[in-house]
Amino acid sequence: MKFRSYILVTLMSLVPTFVLWIPFYLQTVAIWGIPLAKGGMQVVVANYDGPLYLVVAKTLYEKQAILQNFSFSLPFEYYAAHFPLFPLIIRAIAFVAGYPWGMLVTTLITSVFAHLMFYKLAREYVKEHHALWLTLVFALFPARWLIVRSVGSPEPLFIGAIIACMYYFRKRQYLLAGIFGAIAQFTKSPGILIFAALVVAIIVPRLHSLAITNDVKKWISNIHPTAIFIGLIPLALLGVFYLYSIKFDNFFAYFNSGDNIHLFFPPFQIFNYSQPWVSTHWLEEVIFVYLLGAIGLMKLISQKDWPLASFVAVFYGVTLFISHRDLIRYSLPIVPFLIIAYRQELVKREFLVAAAIIVVPIFLFSFAFISNNVMPISDWGPLL
Repeated sequence: MKFRSYILVTLMSLVPTFVLWIPFYLQTVAIWGIPLAKGGMQVVVANYDGPLYLVVAKTLYEKQAILQNFSFSLPFEYYAAHFPLFPLIIRAIAFVAGYPWGMLVTTLITSVFAHLMFYKLAREYVKEHHALWLTLVFALFPARWLIVRSVGSPEPLFIGAIIACMYYFRKRQYLLAGIFGAIAQFTKSPGILIFAALVVAIIVPRLHSLAITNDVKKWISNIHPTAIFIGLIPLALLGVFYLYSIKFDNFFAYFNSGDNIHLFFPPFQIFNYSQPWVSTHWLEEVIFVYLLGAIGLMKLISQKDWPLASFVAVFYGVTLFISHRDLIRYSLPIVPFLIIAYRQELVKREFLVAAAIIVVPIFLFSFAFISNNVMPISDWGPLL
């Protein structure tokens, strides 16, 4: 039964992406009246920020190789915002598939990994058939998740590693939790928030006992000693910064990579339409993103699911300070855990009917988004 379920989950991960690729591969002019960008699969490869990860994969942050071979009008320091693990995997697969397809294959493989880990996590909460259904929901929703796992993107690796980290953390297998947390950290800078979330998850459930005993030494001694392995996460970040000290001659090169940290005080600055990464007042759907996140967090807290609640609380709290039009992409790490939080509602027949309705607009939105989220590339030669 497990093998069959894993095959089904793999198909849930791959088939929606192939459906998205088919019109581009066939160079279809339009679908459902929506014009598609010309260029075939080049359109998929050129979606932000895939080409920039290809640059890192090909050069490994070598300054002269970047400045002499690539036409992107970006400062060398900008590439410090692109953490090394995703490009390294692309580089490994490129020996067989070439760099553009190597990037897409990497995204596919890591997407399957993310969905398999989600299925394993869901099995901890619901029965087999419900776990498969929740995995299918996660494979399609939100549309932004379907998009990032269908183009060159580190998000599937990042989110898959997060799910694995939380899965093993809940089982108190702290070494594996630390390893997967470190993998997430090697993939994207927000990985350090995982460490903060795990620390919260360790401390919060034990605050009551500390208040009763008032014995700090005894309280600390009751924490399982292998919990120290979650320290692999900040060590991974130090490892990335050490690499940058060699490649960029600056340990803190990430913080000089340009306009990549979109955190502003006070919260909710996303509604400031004058912000450069907002530039619109059409933002009402953001309120629903905040609402669904808040309700999901309250559900996890009421269920006393401290590991997932702590993670969602930390990441959701940070999103309140993000001023960027693409807020849903920044919120993607909490989506699998919100699906767990809403599991009782999502397995009902009413949601099945609703899902059948929204699956079409999910794909239509994805076709339109991929067609318009394309980096201008004048010379493909260095990227091949």
